[in-house]
Amino acid sequence: MREIVLDTETTGFDPVTGDRLVEIGCIELENHIQTGKNFHRYLNPEREVPDSAFRIHGLSTAFLADKPKFAAVMDEFLEFVGDSPLVIHNAEFDMKFINYELEKNGKKAIPFQRAIDTVKMARTKFPGAPASLDALCKRFNIDNSNRTLHGALLDAQLLADVYLELLGGRQTGLVLAEETTVTIDLNFAKRGANGSSRPVREPRLFAPSEEERAAHKAFIAKLKDAIWLQ
Repeated sequence: MREIVLDTETTGFDPVTGDRLVEIGCIELENHIQTGKNFHRYLNPEREVPDSAFRIHGLSTAFLADKPKFAAVMDEFLEFVGDSPLVIHNAEFDMKFINYELEKNGKKAIPFQRAIDTVKMARTKFPGAPASLDALCKRFNIDNSNRTLHGALLDAQLLADVYLELLGGRQTGLVLAEETTVTIDLNFAKRGANGSSRPVREPRLFAPSEEERAAHKAFIAKLKDAIWLQ
């Protein structure tokens, strides 16, 4: 299963009022494991970067001046993400900016249904607890000491680790310990692997017949020091 962990940095909060993307970072996952493939671009926002945004990500107007515009990297970005699910922290924000740029350049918007929002996952799993990326890194003991400023690629890498922990960790459903308790989801058995409902038959016990017992007894008599006779 292929998924793309995605993060962006922007000049502000709303593309409709003139804010633009300044960075996109994407990490490829296969079966929830980073493959080492990524997509990372700084973007010229075609406007000044406000001080409030600069203090968050450290990307200045001067630094971004010679970077490509979104239209120049759009096809490469779309090819990289393909039709894979997009894992995003606060998906509504990033999808709003991505789709604004796509539609502005004559492309179809990416359906929001493709987004897996890790903020919603965290709030469901830990109700009432902080759900920021930093807070989740702290909860899961993920080293984010390099995150002095926000950065799309770094944040996507951290989010990939957080996402894995939200799913249950690297050993999902497996406990390597001396004493292991196994819990069987009977409801899953009733639903079936594809979620359908089906009757569950109770296990049947097959007792040996008298002929089988006699045959077994005769077989044991031929053995030397048979364990069954001890």
